[in-house]
Amino acid sequence: MNAMNENAGPPMPPRGHIRSFVLRQGRVSNAQARYHAEMMPKVGIPYRPTPLDLGAAFGHSVGNKTPTVLEIGFGMGETTAAIAAAHPETNYLGIEVHTPGVGSLLKLIAEQALANVRVIQHDAVEVVRDMLAPGSLAGIHIFFPDPWPKKRQQKRRLVKPDFVALLASRLAPGGYFHCATDWEEYAQQMLDVLGGEPLLENTAQGFAPRPDYRPLTKFEQRGLRLGHGVWDVVFTRRGTARSGG
Repeated sequence: MNAMNENAGPPMPPRGHIRSFVLRQGRVSNAQARYHAEMMPKVGIPYRPTPLDLGAAFGHSVGNKTPTVLEIGFGMGETTAAIAAAHPETNYLGIEVHTPGVGSLLKLIAEQALANVRVIQHDAVEVVRDMLAPGSLAGIHIFFPDPWPKKRQQKRRLVKPDFVALLASRLAPGGYFHCATDWEEYAQQMLDVLGGEPLLENTAQGFAPRPDYRPLTKFEQRGLRLGHGVWDVVFTRRGTARSGG
């Protein structure tokens, strides 16, 4: 059993941390804009630097033990919606900064009447640091984050030791941390960074097979047909899972 002092907590990312994204003026379709305006007041959660009551955020009564999975950078939201639809017993909190993607997921939430998805449009580091309590998450998804391939850009990569330590502290014992990428060098970095976090242990010898709950995207299917690789990294939080979760 790891003897790390969990009460001390991980180092907090500084207020002036390097962001893993650049906000670009992407085109927002009429549908994305409409659903953004209509659905954010219903399922959006504004960023506030105070702890978030996850149960209340999903409309649950006090004491509800429904597990919550965090997804960082959900893109256009197809994977998030597919997983949430297949697992109504789990809540999904998605973080994305780009308005077209947020609008796209909100459209899917409305069309599929998904009651188990909430959205925060804000910097993920600040959300995790300021709003999520230690031990509050059942799982974390980081699927196909920007690889920032140029050497001078790699400081912007999302999966870095300090942030992984912070994320690991937000997992409940037994909770899982799942990353996926089609960029082999970044995949190895993910494996090394998660493997270097004392709170986490690998579920596989190296890279993991794709879990059934993560659907293949159209982009991924095309890449696989062309012989491109995709790598999954799945770790779990050390300790015993809480009963009744």
